[in-house]
Amino acid sequence: MRLLMQQRPDGPEAPRFVQLMLQPDLLGGWTLVRESGLMGGRSQLRREQFLDRESAFAALEQARDAQLKRGFQLMFTQGEPGRS
Repeated sequence: MRLLMQQRPDGPEAPRFVQLMLQPDLLGGWTLVRESGLMGGRSQLRREQFLDRESAFAALEQARDAQLKRGFQLMFTQGEPGRS
């Protein structure tokens, strides 16, 4: 599953973005990948490991909700919550 969120452009600066991705790993666990930064500029990448999909999906939802509260808008969604 992949979510792309973006803040509205404010002046001449490029808008900020946050991308959240849920990926299975080779050992049966799950990884939540968070990428954030300025559109077209440098970004920061963080990975968080989980033993099962349910806890990884809960962390993705929590991260999504936190960014929505900060003023980010959901721009793109790929994948279904019920499928890997």
